[in-house]
Amino acid sequence: MIKATVNGRKPYEINLSGADGGPECDGKPVSWSAEHLPSGGFSLLVDGKSFVAEVVGTDRSEKTVTLRIGQSVYEVGLEGPMDRLLASMGLTQAAARKVNDIKAPMPGMVLKILVEPGQTIKKGDPVLILEAMKMENVFKSTADAVVKEIRVTERKAVEKGEVLIVLE
Repeated sequence: MIKATVNGRKPYEINLSGADGGPECDGKPVSWSAEHLPSGGFSLLVDGKSFVAEVVGTDRSEKTVTLRIGQSVYEVGLEGPMDRLLASMGLTQAAARKVNDIKAPMPGMVLKILVEPGQTIKKGDPVLILEAMKMENVFKSTADAVVKEIRVTERKAVEKGEVLIVLE
């Protein structure tokens, strides 16, 4: 059973193998099919109604998918059985408090450091700009944190996997 919350409202319970073997939404059978379109979107047929959907974005850490259906945008949060089990054990708060150091995903050059040691940052705050493959990549904090240490300097080349900024 999957719980899907659309735009932060009442969640829907989705069972992919309902009583009759087909999918159900909130205990009611649902007839649906999907075809991938050359444009990258999807053609959906749900209970006899046709829709064109486009995946606008995904956030694996937050387990959300942003979809555009027609002119409307929907943010869908997904929660599976394992997520509910972990939440019942109180492990979701521990995972949310875990802060990862910022590492270089590829070789590049540090263009600008946007934070200082001791600075408090919020999730999504920009912390560093890395030039890699002739593109500027802005690194953002994945959680609320405090900058513990900056291990690089501006205009310094870095290797893949190198720790750039230590967070606590």
